[in-house]
Amino acid sequence: MKATIWHNPKCGTSRKTLEILQNTPGVDVTVIEYLKTPPSAEQLAALYQRAGITPHEGLRSKESLATDLDLAHVSEKAVLEAMVTDPILIERPLVETDKGVRLCRPQEKVREIL
Repeated sequence: MKATIWHNPKCGTSRKTLEILQNTPGVDVTVIEYLKTPPSAEQLAALYQRAGITPHEGLRSKESLATDLDLAHVSEKAVLEAMVTDPILIERPLVETDKGVRLCRPQEKVREIL
């Protein structure tokens, strides 16, 4: 099975999720450090759609920048654009497999798609 993790190595939950993936037999993991290689708005929209969540639900709302930009009161499109411009706004980690996409908070949520 192939798995892609949109990862922030400074995030404990992201590191723990990656560890689960790496320790699961038969899983071939691709790691994308999204702060260095941010997804496009289209990629994010597709990931969130597969995860069954909205861009607002995928927003790292506790990030001070989200408050500064008042992202709680803008359109989904505007949230996606802000995430592409400032990828620190993307809640992490997102994991994609053939079985679906999960925002893995807590990290055990990744097991739903393994």
